[in-house]
Amino acid sequence: MDDLSDPLSGPLAAPVADPAGRAPDSELERRKLRKHFGRFDILFFLLCTIVGLDTIGTVAAHGAEAFSWMVLLAVVFFVPSAALCAELGTAFPQEGGPYLWVRLAFGHLAGALNNFMYWVTTPVWIGGTLSVSALTAFTTFFRDGRPLGTAGFYAFALCFIWLGVFTAILSFNLGKWIPILGGWARLLLLTLFTATVLVYAAKHGLHGFGASDFAPSWAGFIGLVPVLMFNFVGFELPNSAGDEMHDPQRDVPFAILRGGALSVLLYTVPILGILLVLPTEAVTGLHGFLDAIRQVFTVYGGRIEGDGTVVLSGGGLVLGGLTAVLFMLTLFSSGVAWLMGTDRALAVSGYDGAAPRALGVISTRFGTPVRVNLLSGLVATGVLIPAHELTGGDAGKLFGAVLSLAVSTTLVSYLGIFPALPVLRRRFPQVERPYRTPFPTAVSVLLTLLIAFATVQLIAPGLGADWFGEGYAPSGWTHAERWTYLATQGIPLAAFALIAVGFWAAGAPARRRRRG
Repeated sequence: MDDLSDPLSGPLAAPVADPAGRAPDSELERRKLRKHFGRFDILFFLLCTIVGLDTIGTVAAHGAEAFSWMVLLAVVFFVPSAALCAELGTAFPQEGGPYLWVRLAFGHLAGALNNFMYWVTTPVWIGGTLSVSALTAFTTFFRDGRPLGTAGFYAFALCFIWLGVFTAILSFNLGKWIPILGGWARLLLLTLFTATVLVYAAKHGLHGFGASDFAPSWAGFIGLVPVLMFNFVGFELPNSAGDEMHDPQRDVPFAILRGGALSVLLYTVPILGILLVLPTEAVTGLHGFLDAIRQVFTVYGGRIEGDGTVVLSGGGLVLGGLTAVLFMLTLFSSGVAWLMGTDRALAVSGYDGAAPRALGVISTRFGTPVRVNLLSGLVATGVLIPAHELTGGDAGKLFGAVLSLAVSTTLVSYLGIFPALPVLRRRFPQVERPYRTPFPTAVSVLLTLLIAFATVQLIAPGLGADWFGEGYAPSGWTHAERWTYLATQGIPLAAFALIAVGFWAAGAPARRRRRG
């Protein structure tokens, strides 16, 4: 028998049995994986997966009712989805988790379609949302809001993208430290912000709102539910590295329970802080959280001019720079965590027969899917450049359009993941389930319907009420631009679906080897 150890990177992963069987290609690649994913690694990975600070301003821009919808969705969506992923992640803990669950339930074509959407979200998000948010934090705190210019924009954004790609290429034993640092950065940043809001309140008072402001509205539901769901998904992502976990059947439920509770706290506190500090009309999706940080940090040094301009000085300037670095680190760690997970899922589909075999190669040196990592970098770059040019360099419009596309591709992928639970219960009743979701069919139907509704509203905001009307159109877009916006969402989704079918067709040789 071959020596399954690596003196530099630790023990290689012993493959977990698959109730559906594995092809020879699968066994070849899985032998290159190494077990480096422990209980607390999974916890911090989940924090970086779920708590994405780039969307906090978008949520807060809807006012106090955002808090109401967040609490409601935590009950009817967040908790049920956590329970669903806890069962699937412990019953089917193999590498490529979310892809494998869909493939086992619905076949290779469904797995290919679902998994391509699941994967492509990440480079789209990094290229058009995370990089722009990080750049905005840099210019806000280190350049007083002055833009870098086109050359500076591309230099910063491309460095952000490709540094993330190269981090994902590293062995999990090294790369996992970025999500760990990102988790601590979130805790430090949000603790500092919350404490400063209290100091600011004692010194200046707060922006007030009444109980009626918390009343939910239909426009708020349409505008908030998709992005809140985008924030609240990701419990399944650690299972993309299932064969690299030490003990997934014990560690996954542990991490989901604690990570879920921390995630709700880390979302609600800063959103409430923004609402207390800034009037709703002053909050934008791209700048909301950053503007709130600048305003409250004047208590350490600085002032607010008569026109509302914030000028930091002394301790306020120093702590403002620290928070900007922490904010950029949280964005970077979010991107890296999702790259690590979704790239692995695509690689698994490559050696499992639902994508080109050339993508399903695990590096012997790193134990990571280097080819898919590089492809993600190319896609992120391919999103960044045309999106920047098509929006005329308008960072706010670029952020809004690409965020909607990232959210829609993400949510579409859960149309395969959530229905898989009851199907896998029926198809594989003999599989041990350390955790069982109560009322699996009801939970699956509820989550799937919510995801389907949110996806439609992302593609055509306000459909059924006032499509692209006032209160429904995304930030930075007007009613006259509704067809342009629809094209920015519908055309990429259709193209992604066609590419996914092409990937499935390219995986035919691997499927034949499986049958053989």
